Amino acid sequence: QTIEEHTEIIGAYTVANIKSQKKRNITNLKAAERNKTVRSELKTRVKNAVKTIGADGNDDVVRAAIKRIDQAAANGVVHKNTAARRKSRLMKKVNAAG
Repeated sequence: QTIEEHTEIIGAYTVANIKSQKKRNITNLKAAERNKTVRSELKTRVKNAVKTIGADGNDDVVRAAIKRIDQAAANGVVHKNTAARRKSRLMKKVNAAG
């Protein structure tokens, strides 16, 4: 696909003239799209984990959320300190509920 097709899909605008930079822009757009889905999944999993606090299957849901947070940090989607903060906030809510 051309950079024009990608800019139409994602809504970005680029003024690069150098071929390698045009390729890099396409790569960056693809990576940003992938990262967006991962971040969205993180929010959803954390939201579901908080929602199930006090329920029977809460342990599995919380474990899955923490696992996804760790994977996102390992892949560089979120910073490791951000991952630690999100896990800490989640566990604080889980522990407060008893």
